[in-house]
Formats: sequence, C-alpha cells, structure tokens
Amino acid sequence: MQKYIIVGAGILGASTAYHLAKKGVAVTIVDRNDPGQATNAAAGIICPWLTNRRNKAWYRLVKAGAKYYPTLIKALNRDGETQTGYQNVGAINIFDTEEKLDRKMAFAQERKKESPEMGQLTKLSSSETRKLFPVLSDEYGAIHISGASRVNGAELRDALMRAAWKNGAKVVSGDASLLYSGEKVTGITIGGNDIHADQVIVTSGAWAKDLFEPLGISFLVRAQKAQIVHLEMPNVDTSHWPVLLPPYNQYMLAFNHGKVVIGTTHEDDFSDHEVKVGAVHSIMDKALRVAPGLASSVYIETKVGFRPFTPNHLPVIGKVPGVDGLFVANGLGASGLTSGPYLGGELAKIVLGKETELNLDDYNVANALAP
Repeated sequence: MQKYIIVGAGILGASTAYHLAKKGVAVTIVDRNDPGQATNAAAGIICPWLTNRRNKAWYRLVKAGAKYYPTLIKALNRDGETQTGYQNVGAINIFDTEEKLDRKMAFAQERKKESPEMGQLTKLSSSETRKLFPVLSDEYGAIHISGASRVNGAELRDALMRAAWKNGAKVVSGDASLLYSGEKVTGITIGGNDIHADQVIVTSGAWAKDLFEPLGISFLVRAQKAQIVHLEMPNVDTSHWPVLLPPYNQYMLAFNHGKVVIGTTHEDDFSDHEVKVGAVHSIMDKALRVAPGLASSVYIETKVGFRPFTPNHLPVIGKVPGVDGLFVANGLGASGLTSGPYLGGELAKIVLGKETELNLDDYNVANALAP
C-alpha cells in the first residue's frame, strides 16, 4: 500500500488527508500546532463572486471552492460529522447610494451567468437590510446573495481531521523535518523517529519556507498577519444573520449564541502573534461607522492568524520540481477557507495520479521557487 505523509494540518492539509484517506491509502498527517495558525483564527466567508480582483486563475479557484462546499458537507455528514461550522446564511453587500447598489447588482447578475450556485440576487432597501442585520446604520441598502455561506475554520478543520481518522488516517503531533537522499524525499523525522513514505505533501502555510531550506530550496512564501475581533451580543439571536460585506476591505459575520466576528487587518508582519491596540481600534472604528448597534456588544477577544501568500498572490499546487516524492500546496492567503477544502481534494488527485479539474499550469509550483 502506498504511504503518504502530510506536513501541516490547517484547512488545506486536513482536507488533503481526508480525501486521501477516503481513497483507502495509508495517510499520516503531522502538525506542531504553531501559535497563529490561520485556520484557528479564521472565520470564513464563502462568497467569492462579488470580488473585483482581476486575476482569472485565482477567481476560477475560489469559485470552484465555493461550489464544492455543499458536496463536501454532505460527504462529512455521511461520515458522521455534523458539527462542521458551516451554514448557508446568505450575504449582504451594503452601499449608501442607489447608483452603487445598481452597479453591484449588474455585476452580480453577470457573474451569476456562470455561477448559478450564487442563488437568488435581491436588491434591499435600508429597512430590509436592517431586518437582516439589525445593528446596521439606516443609511445602507444592500445586494443580498442567497447562496453565500459562513464557516468556522477551526470547526471545519476538526471535522475533516476526525473524518480522516475514521477512514484510517494517523495523526501525529510534533516538529517534522524532511528525510531526503540526493534528490528524493523519503519521509520525515519527528521526535527522533523516522517515518518513511512514498510521497510527502507539505501544506504548512506560512511556515513552509523553513521546511524546504535544508534541501537547498528557497520557497517564496510570505506571511500576512491578520487580527480578528470577536464580540458577543448577550440575549440576541445572531444565528441567522447574513455575512456582511461593507464597502471597504473588512467584513462582519455572526455565529450562534450572539457571537459577532469583525475583521481583519492585513499586516506584512511575521515577527509576533501579539494583539495590538492600534489594530483593534482600527477594526472597531470602521465597524462602528457602519454598524453603530455593535456599541452595546461585549468585547471577548482578538485572534491572530498568519495568512500565507506566494508570488502574485496566486496559490501554487503540485510536485516540487527536481525533487522526487515531494508535493506542496500553499499561498491561499485571505481566501483559504473558501478554496482550501476544494484544493485539498485536487491535491489528493495529483498525488494519486488522477486527473484534476484545475489547470495546474495556472498554479505552477516553480512560480514560488527562487532561481
């Protein structure tokens, strides 16, 4: 039986382990539980269709990721995993003028032509918008996208890990380094023990660079620090509030039990995982401008995660050139929870020699390797 080792148990590694284990192969997934893992901190917005980003390869990936979610959740349910952190609650993109609303509606309708999973698109008045998200200012109308969803990154990762284990995967905690001989990787060393495998798959996000260095490979991944504020609204039912997309680069989403999450910063900093007052102030200042009703909420905590970015903000996936037995996927950035579960399935296909839906030329690993 072929043996596979996955280094890195974020959302991408957990999905890869799950999809491989479902194929009946021997899988070991290793993680050292670094502080600041992106998946632990992330609250996912599954609504990629309204982005203005022009990179077509990136958009194809996140669009496929959003489309895949219902299929994945059904598969996890069949494996007995019902606590996935995923819920279809819709999303609202808010604007303060009719002109902006009409422009976004036209854009959304055009995108829906190739993405029917967007669901129903509805233009909402300010009063209709506030009924869905009661803490908002009354100056905003919205475009409502019924097919959008939210996901708790840690809960989904844990569900994938449990399901992988149920299907035979082994889970190991510790600091792994690659075992290699010449131009072939043969496994990992962890805790003084060698574990051999036919293929090693690196999905360790912002920490991947150090893993590759002993092989003489300079892997071009950088970390972006994200600080995310968690609030609570006691005695308020927030369970069905939609994801909120304001007209700036932050978001709000609600979970059960009055929990509201606001984020996020985009800091090019990998030096520490401490919460900074300036970041919290910036997040809350923007949030209260559009949602003054949050002023009565209770501050719970601020989480910190490090998003991995590869060159041109485009993920890479596939075999590492010039090294036998070594695969990598990385660079999911801020859209990791949208694309990670799907990309894990595609990565499993790659290492098993199966045909992928993605055109791998668009996500060439060589683009993340220094000359």
